[in-house]
Amino acid sequence: MDLKDILAANLRRLRQAQDLTQEELADRAGLSARYIGAVERGDASARITIVGRIAEALGVEPAELIRKTGAIPD
Repeated sequence: MDLKDILAANLRRLRQAQDLTQEELADRAGLSARYIGAVERGDASARITIVGRIAEALGVEPAELIRKTGAIPD
């Protein structure tokens, strides 16, 4: 699993844990819902500044978005 896939899985998990829609998260982060969806699917790569904006919108450290956890398969 590459870093883009790890980011996608963590983003989806963290967003859903907060009961946020992609639209709500996008609004908080100042991004489009379409872009959030593309990142969650692993169709788009996010620049580090965007990872920071998403992390801030979720109230987590940016490292939480790129950390490989036990819930993410190899």
